[in-house]
Amino acid sequence: MNKVLIVDDEINMRLVLSAMLKKEGYDAIPAADGMEALQILKSNKIDVVVTDLKMPNLDGMGLLNCITEQYPEVPVIIITAHGTVATAVEALKKGALDYITKPFELDELKNVISKAIKTRTLNENELFLPPDDIERPGIIGAGNRMNEIFDAIKRVAATTTTILITGETGTGKELVADAIHRNSPRKNNPLIKINCAAISETLIESELFGHEKGAFTGATITKPGRIELAHKGTLFLDEVGEIPRDMQVKLLRVIQEQEFERVGGLKTTKVDVRIIAATNKNLLQDVRSGNFREDLYYRLNVFPIVMPPLRERKDDITLLTDYFIDKFNKKLGLAITGIDDQVMEIFLRYEWPGNIRELENLMERIMLLAKSNKLTLQEVPVDFIAGMESSAATIGDDDKRPFKDYMRSHVENVERQMIIKCLEECKGNVTKAAQQLGLSRKGLQLKMIKYNLRK
Repeated sequence: MNKVLIVDDEINMRLVLSAMLKKEGYDAIPAADGMEALQILKSNKIDVVVTDLKMPNLDGMGLLNCITEQYPEVPVIIITAHGTVATAVEALKKGALDYITKPFELDELKNVISKAIKTRTLNENELFLPPDDIERPGIIGAGNRMNEIFDAIKRVAATTTTILITGETGTGKELVADAIHRNSPRKNNPLIKINCAAISETLIESELFGHEKGAFTGATITKPGRIELAHKGTLFLDEVGEIPRDMQVKLLRVIQEQEFERVGGLKTTKVDVRIIAATNKNLLQDVRSGNFREDLYYRLNVFPIVMPPLRERKDDITLLTDYFIDKFNKKLGLAITGIDDQVMEIFLRYEWPGNIRELENLMERIMLLAKSNKLTLQEVPVDFIAGMESSAATIGDDDKRPFKDYMRSHVENVERQMIIKCLEECKGNVTKAAQQLGLSRKGLQLKMIKYNLRK
């Protein structure tokens, strides 16, 4: 049941509203003032807050300010008397979802709360956009950098504006394109994707614009291109910087005129296509070097969205690891419940050059290696930790020394645990354990002395 917090200093109003809402299937929780409401919000997942304006201790406006700062995802409905409608309007400007005036009808209250719950659901979907297909993660994030991305998606989704999404490999550019399409009026029409780097120069024109029968050797039938297939929908051009320069002028015409001709054709075809492009390259640098047309760049870059690398949004790593644990539990039939604090500390210190894709691949790998329902340092691959140590060793600043020491101690801890485990499996046979670990017998004996593992 959806939980509705009723905040009013009049006990009769709390009783009446609670009874009305319970009858409609809601879980109504009463509070006598704003201070009590904040305590309830701390320990309960509240879906909607319905609050009076005038109350002792903390009034409705003060409560609204606190909820906006601390629980921005929770919609607030203001109850007001006719004489304070102007105050209620002011509350709307400060973030309240809606208001109702006393006396009000049950249907009016039901409609406003229903709208509030739908808004709450929409807000959650904007922060977490998990698709039906578990093989592909949604956009996960709640930090300031990702909130800027969500705001950009909301701002531009309903328009036909051309968008250029830039960012390093693995940051989620395609997912943003999906989200823009999914939240646009075109969502029931096709989203056609093409990876411009994966198609040879000789075929890309045909892929984009289609061809007529007999246009070239092997063209045995007339074939529509991706642009034509995306009519009334969205065309996503991934790695747009790889489009050959002679194709760029034709793409520019599609953006400007919304028309094109198939390869080998004479008929001009009109289309209604919204174009979203993405690249991990610096297109402006390519413009200056002459590899990318300046006019096409500015046509694509009408609304730029820059995806931050994972190292600049580490506050989202916990959310991402929770998401991947849930994803791979379902995919691999596992029952992992969490991550050891030491592993999470390593994740938070790592720079993630491969971004979210690297984190996803690592999570799948260590979950497959897990011996219990919690991921520990034993499951973290030695090459991953050694890579971190190597990276730390290249840092010359003295203030980075604690990080080097930290990584060295963890590498040694993992190595010690691996040796213990291997010796147990080999029942104390040093020669056999050395073979399994890829060490010489002498090398393993030295490590056993180092880690005080000799009997």
